[in-house]
Amino acid sequence: MILESSRRPARAPLAAIGALCAGLGVALSAYAAHGATGEVQARLQLAALFAFGHGLALAALGAQRRRALAQAALLALLLGMLVFAGSLAGAALAGWPTRAAPFGGGLMMLGWLLLALDFLRR
Repeated sequence: MILESSRRPARAPLAAIGALCAGLGVALSAYAAHGATGEVQARLQLAALFAFGHGLALAALGAQRRRALAQAALLALLLGMLVFAGSLAGAALAGWPTRAAPFGGGLMMLGWLLLALDFLRR
């Protein structure tokens, strides 16, 4: 007898957020290419690169059930990307200081390191 599961698939909020970040990266890049010049363009392109790349990683990796270490790694990637890319985009669009960017970069590096450790533990 084959039993059908009545359970719905688990939601994947990190994957959904990652997809939104990747889309935002595309939008930032388009704006940088067509509506900005000089240092503003460079900052927006860099913010777009990190938003797209990390959003893509989160969309792919966040859809699967993960152990605690991998979940922490993905959260560090998300927070780091938001702080880093947000700091650069905020500087370009609103004149905000970029003092938070190194903290965001550090969180992204930590996230990738934790993810590597989780992959090695399998």
